[in-house]
Amino acid sequence: MKNLKKTLITAAIVLLAVIILMAIFPPDVTAGYVDANNNGVVDEDDDLFGSNYGFWALLPPIIAISLALITKEVYPSLLVGVVSGSIIYSELDIVTFLQKLFLGMGYNDDGEWGIVDGVFYNVIMDSWNMGIIIFLIALGALVYLMKYSGASRAFGDWARQKVSKRSHASLATMLLGIIIFVDDYFNCLTVGSVMRPVTDDQRISRAKLAYIIDCTAAPICIIAPISSWAAAVAGFAPEGEGIGLFLQAIPYNYYALFTLVMVAVIALLCIDFGKMRKHEINAIKGDLFSGAKLDADELVIEANPRGKIMDMVVPILILVVVCVFMMVYTGGIFDGKSFIDSFGDCDAASALSVGGVISLLLIMIYYASRGIINGKQCFDSIPEGFKAMFPAIFILIFAWALNSITGDLGAKFFIHDLMEGNASELLKLLPAVIFAVAGFLAFATGTSWGTFGIMIPIVVSLFSSSDPLFIISLSACLAGA
Repeated sequence: MKNLKKTLITAAIVLLAVIILMAIFPPDVTAGYVDANNNGVVDEDDDLFGSNYGFWALLPPIIAISLALITKEVYPSLLVGVVSGSIIYSELDIVTFLQKLFLGMGYNDDGEWGIVDGVFYNVIMDSWNMGIIIFLIALGALVYLMKYSGASRAFGDWARQKVSKRSHASLATMLLGIIIFVDDYFNCLTVGSVMRPVTDDQRISRAKLAYIIDCTAAPICIIAPISSWAAAVAGFAPEGEGIGLFLQAIPYNYYALFTLVMVAVIALLCIDFGKMRKHEINAIKGDLFSGAKLDADELVIEANPRGKIMDMVVPILILVVVCVFMMVYTGGIFDGKSFIDSFGDCDAASALSVGGVISLLLIMIYYASRGIINGKQCFDSIPEGFKAMFPAIFILIFAWALNSITGDLGAKFFIHDLMEGNASELLKLLPAVIFAVAGFLAFATGTSWGTFGIMIPIVVSLFSSSDPLFIISLSACLAGA
């Protein structure tokens, strides 16, 4: 409650400061455009055209970042960023502010009187955004279906029988984390519950178990095209380009790739150093917690005793196969395109939403035919999955709104004008700056999704999707988060 009060007071002070600054230094709004074909005129071949609010266009994301660092709260930070952007856009006109933030009556871009859509209304009603949200809900439901089936328990029992060395237990933990690449929450939940008895038998400290799980879950999700992370990241890219850009960014995500290699080396060679070495020495002596107190209530997964290993492998295969098929289908593979081209040109939101729902239905049928879940569990998995994914969905909605208002204020035009000419060399430093800011923000707030929500809209607003620096900067943002 104390932290909430501090956050609200800080947010109120920031918004009041924005209003005062707007009153003293009103923005000089000009027409902004990027002359993509260098013909000196604005035409249909130009990439960007709209209003340029100058430096004021960068203020909303700056406010969001600053508040996130100060308060350690992502939701209110993003919301204040959106509200401050609406204040700037309205130029202190209360009616325009309310219309921009929500919706109301007014003159649209064509000069016609009617409903003026607000930023949140547009975000929620956008079919692309809704497709991503539907996929996340389906993924959350799948998490609970697999939890009910007993598949993870079966894998754990099998691993305890096969693993005879500490290195093998560590590698098995990493392998299971790689297999469950669809979502990091599901990854941590399942791998932790399954492998805990296995690593306990081999006297591996809980600290090292946590390290292996955490350093496998996020890196594998951020380089897997079929995952909740890929869907979220793709949602910030220009419509229809998300998955293609995500695929291009994978080879540049050195942090994720090197982290997976490092986990494998540490697991295989049993290399420990620093405080981890101390934890491992204590574990070998029988103290898995290095004297720390164990919580009385450890997480217990409801598991059907008749679940088998294939009950975990088959649903993941169904999800991957169906979603990949839908992606290449929407990308035009039946129109003669190659698999790679159709995958890159797919409509990610439609493919993942439809693929997720179809996969969920097929997995329900599979589990029901196996007799390891009942009808009630099938239907309960959907609201439970929604609740599990609600924090991620909430962040996405706010982040999409921040992205929208930043674009409406003309951030791209301001950056383009700033870096034009000799100053263009400074643009090459932005990927390094983005990486540093994203890393610091993720560490300060404790959430990668929140960092994506704040930083990716900035990257999108700074570069066009055809700019080589866009891919590098996007990779730097993903790696830093």
